[in-house]
Amino acid sequence: MDKGIFNRQGSGSACRSVFGGFVRWLKGTAPDGSDSIAQQVKPASHWPEMRVLILVVSDHKKETSSTHGMKTTAETSRLLKYRADVLVPQRCAEMTAAITAKNFAEFAEITMRDSNQFHAVCLDTYPPIFYLNSVSQAIIEMVHIYNQYKGTPTVAYSFDAGPNAFLFTLEDNVNEVAGLISATFSEMIDFRGLPLQPIRTEASLADRLNQIPSSSSLRYVISTTVGDGAKIVHEE
Repeated sequence: MDKGIFNRQGSGSACRSVFGGFVRWLKGTAPDGSDSIAQQVKPASHWPEMRVLILVVSDHKKETSSTHGMKTTAETSRLLKYRADVLVPQRCAEMTAAITAKNFAEFAEITMRDSNQFHAVCLDTYPPIFYLNSVSQAIIEMVHIYNQYKGTPTVAYSFDAGPNAFLFTLEDNVNEVAGLISATFSEMIDFRGLPLQPIRTEASLADRLNQIPSSSSLRYVISTTVGDGAKIVHEE
């Protein structure tokens, strides 16, 4: 059995985690789902400058599980059908092209628009599902303020079924983005993972960031990169 198909028995999105680099989950057409498999678009080595910052807003179990939420959405959201039939195929093609060309500005806009629409579908679910919280919203506002300040998309956010954010940026900007996070949340951030040297945010940008309301803080931030896929770990 294909490793992606095997993993998908436990979690649909898990099939993407078997392969390294940039991976697409194919919808497939077979009634039994046998051709709904993961396919690598490009290996991690294709875009080594890509960095990922995972902003952990909450590490508690979420109120609505992904499985239950998706079932309810499929049953009640009219927006979901349009998204699945029209927008997702179009965006997958656009994203594949952006990754292939290493066009970060295009990659960033597609990433953020698709994340926003996913959560719009959650709100269109009846009763609505609220995965994002006030800190998630503050992160979104932070990213847009920063990108406007830079004059081009320099960092992108994505949220799955939960409040935690995944920020994408390039190696040259990652320390500046780390400083941006510290300035936004006005605290000593617990950065974990790959080493970072946060750069102090310029005063004019910091003034704009100070206007972002946030009722609570981040738990911690994980600094990482695009991985090489699943590996067998041997006990020592």
